[in-house]
Amino acid sequence: MKAEPAVRLRPATEADLPFLLDLRRQTMEPHHAAMGIVQSADEQEARVRSHFDAAQVVECGGERVGLWKVLRDPAGWRLVQVQIVPAHQRAGVGSMLVASLVAEGRAAGVPVVLSVLKRNPARRLYERHGFVVVDEDGLSYRMRA
Repeated sequence: MKAEPAVRLRPATEADLPFLLDLRRQTMEPHHAAMGIVQSADEQEARVRSHFDAAQVVECGGERVGLWKVLRDPAGWRLVQVQIVPAHQRAGVGSMLVASLVAEGRAAGVPVVLSVLKRNPARRLYERHGFVVVDEDGLSYRMRA
């Protein structure tokens, strides 16, 4: 059995912004390109800064490996962003975080929702953890666990 990675979450700070912007480019540009979406540097920064008070840096072994952003409201929780650097993808980091969030949501009796681009293979990760498509638009699926 594969051991779960030792993951630590800590609040993001302004000092993390260069890392988070590079992370966004690495993880999202391929999916955006596949869908014909072009974002300026300002748009990318606005996306990273959106709900920055909820942003957490994902660390493994003291190394920054991702971004985790969840909005928690009494009516439900929304997974806003989960991005893991490509070198650490498929190592169980994102899966562990998503599984933990779904379990916490169930224990709290609240739904967990997210949106994922239609061409983003992360959809399979979400489906493995009980998310189902409940709505869609031209670019993305809205999913609920």
